[in-house]
Amino acid sequence: MAPDRTTPGIAARRLDAESLARNFAEPQPPLDAEEAIALARSCPPEGLAELARAYPDGPDLAGFAAKMAEGDFAGAAQVLYETNILGGICARVNPLDWICRDLGEEAAALAPAVAQLQRFATDLAMAAPGHPFVRAAPSGRRVAVVGGGPAGLACAHRLARHGHDVVLMEAREKAGGLNEYGIAAYKLPAGYAQAEIAWLARIGGIELRTGLRLGRDVTLEGLCAEHDAVFLALGLAGVNALRAEGAEKANVHDAVDFIAGLRQQGWQEIPVGRDVVVIGGGMTALETAVQAKLLGAQSVTMVYRRSEAEMSVHAPERQHAASKGVRIVTGAEPVRLHGGEGVEEVEFLRAAGGRTFRLKADQVFKAIGQCLGEAPGGIRLEAGKIAIAPGGATSVPGVWAGGDCATGGSDLTLEAVTQGRDAAEDIHHRLSAA
Repeated sequence: MAPDRTTPGIAARRLDAESLARNFAEPQPPLDAEEAIALARSCPPEGLAELARAYPDGPDLAGFAAKMAEGDFAGAAQVLYETNILGGICARVNPLDWICRDLGEEAAALAPAVAQLQRFATDLAMAAPGHPFVRAAPSGRRVAVVGGGPAGLACAHRLARHGHDVVLMEAREKAGGLNEYGIAAYKLPAGYAQAEIAWLARIGGIELRTGLRLGRDVTLEGLCAEHDAVFLALGLAGVNALRAEGAEKANVHDAVDFIAGLRQQGWQEIPVGRDVVVIGGGMTALETAVQAKLLGAQSVTMVYRRSEAEMSVHAPERQHAASKGVRIVTGAEPVRLHGGEGVEEVEFLRAAGGRTFRLKADQVFKAIGQCLGEAPGGIRLEAGKIAIAPGGATSVPGVWAGGDCATGGSDLTLEAVTQGRDAAEDIHHRLSAA
């Protein structure tokens, strides 16, 4: 029998199997062909134009919608993939209304429909035989891509399209990076990231090597000596420390590990507390809080030290969290964790007024940011990230970088894909001119 959500302590299966399955199912069923055509025909050109202006490096949305309206689903997918080879996963995890800021009312209302259409077109494309792009003739050049997340995958695919041989190195046992380990289980079905990687690799010319970590198994100097170019897509592996007394108590966890566990082990086996506190104000914090609720926690509170306006998650995400029962408190930071061996309460200090308050907690998740750590191979850093020029070139000749680890990078899949794609074009240009 599943534990009641009011049971004290940490426990798995706080909800029955049917409730858990419903909580972690995809929020919307897929469209059928007739629905997709009708929806595309209903998209107003003005709204599509505003969405396109909000993300100028993205796909030709007008062209995409026109092909969808004609029933040319393969052609519509091709339009998406021309700028975003991970368009399928982006349709699920970064719908346009959650990426773009300051949208007009019409565009904001249209964005979820565009995401639905993108999902329909890309699902069909991935299920079809072959690949939408033909690889160019072999160039005889060899490029190392270090990091198998969105930036690394996008870079590897674009380089392979240009005929270069790519060695894609990933430190973990699976490629995918954020898409495999860091996206909420309620947003992305299990196995999707690996299916998209297998589809992407159909273009040929990409050799995937897992279990290789830069600085442990390979060196930047060695990679530069053995390859014509190197692209670093290292992500942010380090987790910032929680600077509060008692932070070492039991049942205080890194939120990134919680999310990864959900994706790798399945939501059926992940234990959760009755009273959960999540410290942080970004997407990782919010997704952790929502998933704790979906797993059956009775009380979940997300606490951010700055104002709501300064949170990096957009209003639709906050509204979704609230609809699931997550309470969001802003303008407070943790100063002390109380309890015996395990945490029992978290004491916070209000930024305004200097007063303190306590929240009951038998489980605490830290989501206070990640860091790169030490600079690989003496590369110049800027604000704790790899400094890059337009196109992704670093301070070391022959080495490019992109994604979370580089300046300008963020935890949005679409932005990481854009950086990887643009770096590949810059690398190709340099190699072609050499």
